[in-house]
Amino acid sequence: MARILAVTNQKGGVGKTTTAVNLAACLAEVGQRVLLIDLDPQGNATTGCGVVKSEALSTVYQILIGRSTMRSACLRTAFGFDLMPANRELAGAEIDLIDLGQREYRLRDALADIRGDFDFIIMDCPPALNLLTVNGLVAADTVMIPMQCEYYALEGLTDLVATLKKVRAKLNPVLEIEGLLRTMYDPRSTLTLQVSRELEGHFGPKVYRTIIPRNVRLAEAPSYGKPVIAFDRGSKGAQAYLLLAREILDRQAGSVGAVTAALAGAGVGP
Repeated sequence: MARILAVTNQKGGVGKTTTAVNLAACLAEVGQRVLLIDLDPQGNATTGCGVVKSEALSTVYQILIGRSTMRSACLRTAFGFDLMPANRELAGAEIDLIDLGQREYRLRDALADIRGDFDFIIMDCPPALNLLTVNGLVAADTVMIPMQCEYYALEGLTDLVATLKKVRAKLNPVLEIEGLLRTMYDPRSTLTLQVSRELEGHFGPKVYRTIIPRNVRLAEAPSYGKPVIAFDRGSKGAQAYLLLAREILDRQAGSVGAVTAALAGAGVGP
């Protein structure tokens, strides 16, 4: 069954879409079956994968309102992973979902049919706490939080953690923080180093060892409709996201190993 990961932060401009697209591409590069879901009406993850946001495009909007199925709407990208695209039509989902039953669970229920087809399902959530983000958080197993190491980011992180606690208490009791990802990292800044240390001190192993640096090639790649690994594989940005993909797989292997050991210790399993 796929591991469902929501990439989210209520603060915009922190590298959320960049992370969702490039992590999907790098996980596919190392042999994983990946579906990327664009939950943002801006559709930046869609164009970042080289897909034109046409009005005729079958998108996650049709999934949420029950007009289409996941299998019929998924697109295969040129980069080894599948995409559930978005366009500006998705902005109307807020209104259309109001009168629908189980509106917070629409995406979770739609994913049930295809979860076994993938190893990872990555969702690029909008930078706001709306019904689209809530649908993503309810469907997710874990949350990845990209953030810049700056003062306002720390304030936003406090609010986001409080939001996740509410979602876990009322809608999705299994939701966990997968990790905090430091993005646009500039080690020349004293404040960056200080905030980074505070994150490590407060969140410990929840902070990924991998750090995403400021990198021109990362910023250029979306304008060519490509993940950075397809645009400039040798760039620091591409290498950082490959490291992140491997770190996530290592963490997953460690978690499975720990569960297996615990079951063996309890006399359960082979």
